[in-house]
Amino acid sequence: MTPKSLHLLKLLWEYGSRNSVYTIRIKQGELARKLQITRQALSAHFKRLRESGFIQIGHGFLNVTEDGVRAIGYHCDPVLVLVRLQAQKRSEVSAKIKSLPAIEIFRVTGDADFVLVVEQGALNEVLQILSATEGVVDTKSYVSIETLK
Repeated sequence: MTPKSLHLLKLLWEYGSRNSVYTIRIKQGELARKLQITRQALSAHFKRLRESGFIQIGHGFLNVTEDGVRAIGYHCDPVLVLVRLQAQKRSEVSAKIKSLPAIEIFRVTGDADFVLVVEQGALNEVLQILSATEGVVDTKSYVSIETLK
């Protein structure tokens, strides 16, 4: 990587905004078969979805954008769930935490042992599982209301 390429990458990052996308790596023929439509019909659907800003298509990948996720009823503003554990139960509870329906899970230092990034629609399920898990001492949830950067 040249210094100019790194500078370009940094500039793009600085001027960009964080967006969540869901990347699907599936061949269009296979996707058409799953939907039981022709590839031509699939292409027409892709065109409409792309023009609406719901998907991005490139060579070998397809991204569903935040707008696309919202269009099917999901909300992308995440909830941060901080989880504190009993030290002696940490390893057995860690395995259960990894199986939770979270976007991302971080093992952290400080006042919490884990930080989970959870879609708002999955928050109740996550909190119910955590509250029923032996070894979970405390949870705190922070619902995002606006993305600033």
